[in-house]
Amino acid sequence: MLFSFCPSCPLTPLSPSLSAAVCQCVSVLACGPHYEYAIEEFCLAKFRLDMQELDQRHWCSWEDTVEPYGELTNCTYLVALKMDCFWPNRLVDEFFIRVHKHYFHDCSMSGRLLRDPPNRILGPFIVVPILVTLLMTALVVWRSKRSEGIV
Repeated sequence: MLFSFCPSCPLTPLSPSLSAAVCQCVSVLACGPHYEYAIEEFCLAKFRLDMQELDQRHWCSWEDTVEPYGELTNCTYLVALKMDCFWPNRLVDEFFIRVHKHYFHDCSMSGRLLRDPPNRILGPFIVVPILVTLLMTALVVWRSKRSEGIV
Protein backbone atom coordinates (compact mmCIF):
# COMPACT_ATOMS: atom_id res chain seq x y z
CA MET A 1 0.00 0.00 0.00
CA LEU A 2 1.32 3.46 -0.95
CA PHE A 3 1.11 6.52 1.33
CA SER A 4 1.30 10.19 0.52
CA PHE A 5 2.83 12.83 2.71
CA CYS A 6 1.99 16.41 1.92
CA PRO A 7 0.90 19.22 4.27
CA SER A 8 -2.22 19.80 2.23
CA CYS A 9 -2.79 16.05 1.70
CA PRO A 10 -3.09 14.00 4.91
CA LEU A 11 -1.17 10.76 5.37
CA THR A 12 -3.57 8.34 3.69
CA PRO A 13 -3.44 5.19 1.61
CA LEU A 14 -3.44 5.98 -2.09
CA SER A 15 -5.95 4.62 -4.51
CA PRO A 16 -5.36 4.71 -8.27
CA SER A 17 -7.86 7.56 -8.60
CA LEU A 18 -5.80 9.73 -6.23
CA SER A 19 -2.48 9.24 -8.01
CA ALA A 20 -2.87 12.41 -10.13
CA ALA A 21 -3.68 14.52 -7.07
CA VAL A 22 -0.64 13.18 -5.21
CA CYS A 23 1.64 13.89 -8.16
CA GLN A 24 0.39 17.48 -8.22
CA CYS A 25 0.82 17.77 -4.47
CA VAL A 26 4.40 16.51 -4.60
CA SER A 27 5.20 18.69 -7.61
CA VAL A 28 3.96 21.83 -5.90
CA LEU A 29 6.01 21.04 -2.80
CA ALA A 30 9.12 20.34 -4.84
CA CYS A 31 8.76 23.76 -6.46
CA GLY A 32 9.23 25.97 -3.46
CA PRO A 33 12.13 28.40 -3.27
CA HIS A 34 13.98 26.93 -6.28
CA TYR A 35 11.08 27.54 -8.64
CA GLU A 36 10.45 30.97 -7.17
CA TYR A 37 14.13 31.88 -7.59
CA ALA A 38 14.14 30.61 -11.19
CA ILE A 39 11.13 32.65 -12.29
CA GLU A 40 12.49 35.73 -10.53
CA GLU A 41 15.93 35.41 -12.17
CA PHE A 42 14.94 34.25 -15.66
CA CYS A 43 11.42 35.50 -16.27
CA LEU A 44 11.07 38.63 -14.19
CA ALA A 45 14.51 39.94 -15.17
CA LYS A 46 13.54 39.88 -18.87
CA PHE A 47 10.12 41.40 -18.11
CA ARG A 48 11.77 44.23 -16.16
CA LEU A 49 14.01 45.04 -19.12
CA ASP A 50 11.04 44.99 -21.51
CA MET A 51 9.02 47.28 -19.25
CA GLN A 52 11.95 49.70 -18.83
CA GLU A 53 12.04 50.07 -22.61
CA LEU A 54 8.41 51.23 -22.50
CA ASP A 55 7.55 54.69 -21.29
CA GLN A 56 5.81 54.30 -17.91
CA ARG A 57 2.75 56.08 -19.34
CA HIS A 58 2.26 53.08 -21.66
CA TRP A 59 2.31 50.41 -18.95
CA CYS A 60 -1.51 50.40 -18.82
CA SER A 61 -1.85 50.08 -22.58
CA TRP A 62 -2.63 46.44 -23.32
CA GLU A 63 -1.43 46.85 -26.91
CA ASP A 64 2.01 47.84 -25.65
CA THR A 65 2.33 45.30 -22.83
CA VAL A 66 0.62 42.21 -24.28
CA GLU A 67 3.83 40.83 -25.79
CA PRO A 68 6.09 41.19 -22.71
CA TYR A 69 3.27 39.97 -20.45
CA GLY A 70 2.67 36.95 -22.68
CA GLU A 71 6.39 36.17 -22.66
CA LEU A 72 6.43 36.43 -18.86
CA THR A 73 3.50 34.03 -18.57
CA ASN A 74 5.05 31.60 -21.04
CA CYS A 75 8.39 31.79 -19.23
CA THR A 76 6.84 30.84 -15.88
CA TYR A 77 5.14 27.91 -17.62
CA LEU A 78 8.34 26.71 -19.32
CA VAL A 79 10.35 26.94 -16.10
CA ALA A 80 7.63 24.93 -14.35
CA LEU A 81 7.83 22.26 -17.06
CA LYS A 82 11.63 22.07 -16.83
CA MET A 83 11.48 21.73 -13.04
CA ASP A 84 8.59 19.21 -13.16
CA CYS A 85 6.30 21.62 -11.34
CA PHE A 86 2.56 21.86 -11.56
CA TRP A 87 1.48 25.06 -13.33
CA PRO A 88 -0.30 27.27 -12.38
CA ASN A 89 0.35 27.02 -8.68
CA ARG A 90 0.27 29.19 -5.57
CA LEU A 91 3.77 30.57 -6.22
CA VAL A 92 2.83 31.63 -9.75
CA ASP A 93 -0.32 33.33 -8.44
CA GLU A 94 1.67 35.22 -5.80
CA PHE A 95 4.34 36.09 -8.38
CA PHE A 96 1.79 37.62 -10.77
CA ILE A 97 0.08 39.49 -7.93
CA ARG A 98 3.44 41.10 -7.12
CA VAL A 99 3.99 41.93 -10.80
CA HIS A 100 0.54 43.52 -11.04
CA LYS A 101 1.02 45.52 -7.84
CA HIS A 102 4.30 46.92 -9.14
CA TYR A 103 3.58 47.54 -12.82
CA PHE A 104 -0.20 47.80 -13.18
CA HIS A 105 -1.46 49.27 -9.88
CA ASP A 106 -2.61 52.53 -11.53
CA CYS A 107 -4.42 50.89 -14.44
CA SER A 108 -8.18 50.90 -14.82
CA MET A 109 -10.21 47.70 -14.56
CA SER A 110 -10.74 47.63 -18.33
CA GLY A 111 -6.98 47.61 -18.83
CA ARG A 112 -7.09 50.56 -21.20
CA LEU A 113 -5.10 53.70 -20.64
CA LEU A 114 -7.63 56.41 -19.82
CA ARG A 115 -7.09 59.74 -21.55
CA ASP A 116 -9.09 62.52 -23.18
CA PRO A 117 -9.95 62.14 -26.85
CA PRO A 118 -8.16 64.42 -29.32
CA ASN A 119 -9.32 68.06 -29.47
CA ARG A 120 -10.81 67.61 -32.95
CA ILE A 121 -13.27 65.11 -31.44
CA LEU A 122 -13.72 66.68 -28.02
CA GLY A 123 -14.13 70.27 -29.32
CA PRO A 124 -17.48 69.80 -31.11
CA PHE A 125 -18.94 68.02 -28.07
CA ILE A 126 -18.15 71.12 -26.00
CA VAL A 127 -18.86 73.91 -28.52
CA VAL A 128 -22.17 72.63 -30.00
CA PRO A 129 -24.11 72.52 -26.68
CA ILE A 130 -22.80 75.97 -25.75
CA LEU A 131 -23.90 77.42 -29.10
CA VAL A 132 -27.32 75.72 -28.90
CA THR A 133 -27.83 77.12 -25.38
CA LEU A 134 -26.91 80.65 -26.51
CA LEU A 135 -29.10 80.37 -29.61
CA MET A 136 -32.12 79.14 -27.62
CA THR A 137 -31.65 81.92 -25.04
CA ALA A 138 -31.50 84.54 -27.80
CA LEU A 139 -34.58 83.04 -29.47
CA VAL A 140 -36.59 83.12 -26.21
CA VAL A 141 -35.59 86.75 -25.53
CA TRP A 142 -36.39 87.78 -29.11
CA ARG A 143 -39.80 86.02 -29.06
CA SER A 144 -40.71 87.53 -25.69
CA LYS A 145 -39.94 91.07 -26.90
CA ARG A 146 -41.83 90.51 -30.14
CA SER A 147 -44.97 89.15 -28.42
CA GLU A 148 -45.21 92.17 -26.06
CA GLY A 149 -46.25 94.47 -28.93
CA ILE A 150 -48.91 92.01 -30.27
CA VAL A 151 -51.10 91.92 -27.12
